[in-house]
Amino acid sequence: MYTLEQKQFAIENYIKLQSLRKTIRCLGYPGSRVTLQQWIDEYNTLGYVKEPKRRKPKPCYSEEAITKAVDYWASHGMNITKTCNDLGYPCRSVLSKWLDERFPDRNNKSILKGSTLKKYSYNDKVIASIELTCREASAETIVQKSKISRTSLYKWKRQLIPNGEPPKMIKKSKTEAELTMDIAELKQQAILLQKQVHKLQLEKDALEKAAELLKKAKGINLQKITNYEKAIIIDALRNNYCLRELLELFKLPKSSYFYQHNALKRPDKYKELRKIITNIFTESGDTYGYRRVHAMLKRKSTILSEKVVRRIMKEEKLVIQKVRIRKYCSYAGEISEAVPNLIKRNFKASVPNQKWLTDITEFHIPSGKVYLSPIIDCFDGLPVAWTIGTSPNAELVNTMLDIAINNLPMGARPIIHSDRGAHYRWPGWISRMEKAGLKRSMSKKGCSPDNAACEAFFGRLKNEMFYNHS
Repeated sequence: MYTLEQKQFAIENYIKLQSLRKTIRCLGYPGSRVTLQQWIDEYNTLGYVKEPKRRKPKPCYSEEAITKAVDYWASHGMNITKTCNDLGYPCRSVLSKWLDERFPDRNNKSILKGSTLKKYSYNDKVIASIELTCREASAETIVQKSKISRTSLYKWKRQLIPNGEPPKMIKKSKTEAELTMDIAELKQQAILLQKQVHKLQLEKDALEKAAELLKKAKGINLQKITNYEKAIIIDALRNNYCLRELLELFKLPKSSYFYQHNALKRPDKYKELRKIITNIFTESGDTYGYRRVHAMLKRKSTILSEKVVRRIMKEEKLVIQKVRIRKYCSYAGEISEAVPNLIKRNFKASVPNQKWLTDITEFHIPSGKVYLSPIIDCFDGLPVAWTIGTSPNAELVNTMLDIAINNLPMGARPIIHSDRGAHYRWPGWISRMEKAGLKRSMSKKGCSPDNAACEAFFGRLKNEMFYNHS
């Protein structure tokens, strides 16, 4: 429902904008153009806008229910609260409104004739106030005895007390036995509080030690860490707390704790190997992973599991520094028809010159970019031929292919596998392949794992001699 001012304001804006849609969009009301058009038609016809008619709300209670409530009020001590509580309806304000309509002078001192309202003398008020002040039981007993409302009793008491302050309540003194019981109960509560404080302090210290010794976050769940880590924290806190409560906190069996405790005291059997592995990793320029380190140890006749090497490198924080390379897309459209994938990710060859792989990689150096184009033999993973240039053009790959063909033994016809780059689909590359009688094979579009062996060669090459080197 919109007010008269809102309608007039909407019509004034329509006269300025001359558009129903713009007016509604500007004001945010009314909900439809039909409603606004009705207001405009009414304004054009009458010259003004009619004030909206307000509907009278329908009564929630019937006349019979109202009469019943008023009669109940008149016959039960004219108590509004009692009437609402006993009947369950209505609220105090609604019942007062009904009574004001039927008894306009009900709040005056002169009550309507025939009223059952009882009048109390000054002496009655004084006696009731004294009984309320000096009572030993609750005020409800006096209300039931005198049949006077609680509100009236407290009102008379405030009026009849000279200083206007309510009298202090007289507390009943407790016996010696009751006081002894209260003291014992308070002491028990104090002991419980001390235990709770001690438990919270223990949890706080355990979390701080986990953050200090294990480099864990302070919100770590102490139940999810390993038994080895739990034993480390318990050993650090045993000087301040007893073992039993520490084991309860971590939910660790006593036998498991002592097993880990004794394991911590044992000498490290990999102490010398840690130095050897660290030296191998450092000498490689921080480029060897655990497989390469394991291979170097094997050459030195040191028999050790790869898992142990990996764990030691993790504990010693021997991590290869990787360089995140941006994504590169060399797709320039279809030049010629792609050939099928003959290799099918089988990069193993029983003899040399059976499967060759090729691709192009780039190196960022201070003077610009340098591109390398090699051919890798799947038999031993070594490059057969390669070329280096400052541009990844057809001359780079064609020259590399010519060198490889010249070094090819008589009767050898290897499969040359590449990606779907334009260098391997131009007429120059195709004619050289056909002339030498070599088979072409290509990866699926945008799928580097199809040429994984060549990509691995590039990664190993850059890790060992390019990244983090001058």
